[in-house]
Amino acid sequence: MTSPVTGTTPESFRVASPVDLPTLPDEPLTAALERAATDHPQRVAVDFLGATTTYAELADEVARAAGALLALGVRPGDRVAIALPNSTQHLVAFQAVLRVGGVVVGHNPTYSAGELAHQLADSGASVALVWTKAVPAVLEARDRTDLRAVVAVDLAHDLPRASRWALRLPVARARRTAAAMRGPVPADVPLWHRLVHAATPLPADHPRPSSSDVALLQYTGGTTGTPKAAVLTHRNLVANAVQGHAWTRHERGREVVYGVLPFFHAFGLTLCLSYAVRIAATLVVLPSFDPALVLAAQRRRPGTFLPAVPPMLDRLVTSAEEAGVSLRSFTHAISGAMALPAATARRWEEATDGLVVEGYGMTETSPVALGNPFDASRRPGALGLPFPGTDVRVVSQQDVTADVARGEPGELLVRGPQVFAGYWGRPDETAEQLLPDGWLRTGDVVRVDDDGFVVLVDRIKEMIVTGGFKVYPSQVEDHLRTMPGIRDVAVVGVPGGDLGESVVAAVVLDEGQDVDLAAVRDWCARHLARYAVPRRLVVLPDLPRSQVGKVLRRVVRDQVLALPA
Repeated sequence: MTSPVTGTTPESFRVASPVDLPTLPDEPLTAALERAATDHPQRVAVDFLGATTTYAELADEVARAAGALLALGVRPGDRVAIALPNSTQHLVAFQAVLRVGGVVVGHNPTYSAGELAHQLADSGASVALVWTKAVPAVLEARDRTDLRAVVAVDLAHDLPRASRWALRLPVARARRTAAAMRGPVPADVPLWHRLVHAATPLPADHPRPSSSDVALLQYTGGTTGTPKAAVLTHRNLVANAVQGHAWTRHERGREVVYGVLPFFHAFGLTLCLSYAVRIAATLVVLPSFDPALVLAAQRRRPGTFLPAVPPMLDRLVTSAEEAGVSLRSFTHAISGAMALPAATARRWEEATDGLVVEGYGMTETSPVALGNPFDASRRPGALGLPFPGTDVRVVSQQDVTADVARGEPGELLVRGPQVFAGYWGRPDETAEQLLPDGWLRTGDVVRVDDDGFVVLVDRIKEMIVTGGFKVYPSQVEDHLRTMPGIRDVAVVGVPGGDLGESVVAAVVLDEGQDVDLAAVRDWCARHLARYAVPRRLVVLPDLPRSQVGKVLRRVVRDQVLALPA
């Protein structure tokens, strides 16, 4: 173990990891599956709603899928779009594209044709593997892209045989389930499972990608502007999986990981598609987060490790209490994408008798960069300490070459083997984010406390400047969440005349409650600087959130601006 905080003077310091990084293997991400299939061939690799696939079977399926991709003309460096919900075939397609040297481009399968068109055209994808319900949107976007092949993936093919048979029953429930899982596919669009079944498996000696090859284009920035693709290499993704293994100290071949996060998101992709395979875990796959589905799986195959976001943890505990289902098999959970409230952490740990810790990262860091230790030193609400092999600095927002004093807010810089190679086709934006000496500008304002833990203050792009003063929305939100009657809140800045910006609180109220601006201002004035007190209150029925539950402040701001002053 090393000291969390290092440096030569109290005024200048850097934060180091408490865990040493093992030697990184010089291998592609796909090597982990080959190892798991050799060491644990009969272990269940995937459980999808009760349909199981062993590691030996998964490796065979991936080899056949890779052969199908070769037949479609996919060659090293070609971009292959994957627009699928969580499923066995999502994992198969992901591994197969990488095995032939292709580059995975992940997409949200519920995106509109316009959203998909931008990303497909930007990446230059030549082949798209698409959920049947998303096929119409991809076909509508196709003329604006370089796609030469669109392949439909039927999720029902991954179900247990009895469930597939039940979908054909002429009853209302079966029809509703089938409609939710499947969509109509034109006759000229090939079906993935038929191509894979007919394919010649990829020979074992087929050339493998190198660790320096690009593995993934992951789109990010959709909440702050036009999405752009972060370029992640095999080495980046392998490094983050190795870092995670050193952090959790999970034993290979023993864990049961629950895949409730979307696999097309960086958080779900790394923890479920990469890390779970590296530790030869059983991955319990849910097509979407549904507490009833999770609890049904828990009865069938109890989980041990849950990557999630705070609202998921709260809903699972509530549902488990109501249904009388034990969650005590879960020894570890990692929470990300937003702050982990102390109350949520306490509820989860009381329900499971296990640990939940907060992690921090971004798509550009593959994605995990910091985490709380899995021991008594964890701090709910803090981002944590650097992952193994990760360097962290906190610098002036005006001068990124100058470190700030401990305890002072500044921009977080990160450097490590998981830091991305840049943005696809965007050299200017890459130069803005990646400094010449390898430091990544995160755009997050943090401080480092005396114990070395990094604590989020806010995002630079969402900081409000009013009357020359800086207001961090998260600080105002944290205080307002303690006010009786307020269930949720987002604080944004809107044009405020001579002030520059005006602070607005958009709140969701508890049922039957009524809160006015005067009460909000009085509550905030007790603990916040005068300039940080909201000047306007907007009551909303709900707050817009991303796929992983993060509040979209930009969307809230647009909603506020659309309302009468």
